[in-house]
Amino acid sequence: MPIYGHKEMGRIIQFLKDVRVELAKVVWPTRKEALKITGIVILFSVFVALFLGAIDYGLTRLISLLLK
Repeated sequence: MPIYGHKEMGRIIQFLKDVRVELAKVVWPTRKEALKITGIVILFSVFVALFLGAIDYGLTRLISLLLK
């Protein structure tokens, strides 16, 4: 006994065809653009990690001074 009926299978196939058409419209970045964007994301992530680490360290020190 099939899991999907004829109607459902036709809809799935049409969906996959539509996906293929839409993917053909996508403008993919060049290798150079992708590397540049990746570098920016990594630098931003490091900056945010350092910033949050500094805040965490500062608040930890402040709380430890207040509890003494």
